[in-house]
Amino acid sequence: MRVVDETGKQLGIMDLREALQIARERNLDLVQVTEKVEPPVCKITDYGKYIYSEEKKKRKGQKQTGGELKQIRLSFAISLHDLETKVKMADKFLKKGDRVMVRMLLRGREKALHRFAEEKIKKFFEILEKSSPIRIERELKREPRGLTIIIARG
Repeated sequence: MRVVDETGKQLGIMDLREALQIARERNLDLVQVTEKVEPPVCKITDYGKYIYSEEKKKRKGQKQTGGELKQIRLSFAISLHDLETKVKMADKFLKKGDRVMVRMLLRGREKALHRFAEEKIKKFFEILEKSSPIRIERELKREPRGLTIIIARG
């Protein structure tokens, strides 16, 4: 096997007993780094540190799942055409794998007409479900400044 020491210096090709003897003298472990080459490569290192660095590399390479949380704002007096435009934006976000927060801000007297606002949001979802299935992550919630709901691709 080809042996590399803790500093990265190649010690050359040796048999298993010699490599283990060198590792014991240095109070370290002999770790097989790769078996895909002939002869296999082994490294004299602390096994705990080696495992930690390998897990760190793996975590760095992983892509975060769940996607970002994108936000779409609807107004109280939004027209049907503008609603369809917002649906296209939401559909684009959902297809990328992002979650979408649909928020309708209510100001002044609009807060008293929250049922009308809920109907607008339901209309938004009716149009959106024609293009792609959706899953509700957080139910429609009434907040001090309006209504919000979080959806993801179903």
